[in-house]
Amino acid sequence: MATRTVRATPLSPEERRNSILDAAVPLFMEHGSDVTTRQIADAAGVAEGTLFRVFEDKQAIIDAVVSRFMDPAPTAAAIAALDPELPLERLVAELVTLITARFQGVMGIMSALGLREPPQAPTRPPSVGAHGASLIFEHHRDRLRVDPALAVQLVRMLCFAKALPAIETIYPVTNEELAEFVVNGITKEGA
Repeated sequence: MATRTVRATPLSPEERRNSILDAAVPLFMEHGSDVTTRQIADAAGVAEGTLFRVFEDKQAIIDAVVSRFMDPAPTAAAIAALDPELPLERLVAELVTLITARFQGVMGIMSALGLREPPQAPTRPPSVGAHGASLIFEHHRDRLRVDPALAVQLVRMLCFAKALPAIETIYPVTNEELAEFVVNGITKEGA
């Protein structure tokens, strides 16, 4: 009886690229740049040759993984999808979760790959995420004692600090605890 060769599921080039990156990200987070293209291919369920039809070389895969983490668009879209009519406490908790996850991802991939500074990110307006977040605070403007844009900047700074492993290890704070602190610190009731 002849054995049948199993071929990768037919995908569009963009879908194939994304499926390879989806498989590569955890490997880079675990092994850093020591991960092999064979490991990536196995995790993606494709032949190693397929990798090189999609990416020029291993460095191109690394660059694409880093670009994925540096791209603020998915976080900005998730922030824009938040319901501004949620209670302020819940809205801030959701915002803290999204922003902290982004910072942890960026710092995690930088650490795993031994990067000392962020690579050049694609040029985007600096307000791509902050503007959307300040808009969701507009619904609660009457409760805020600071401008919504400043409230978002303060949340981002606290989330950045929370995402730093050295700080999070010494002073572990849940997203909910941080959100509660933010709400009580930016509302008129907290004054």
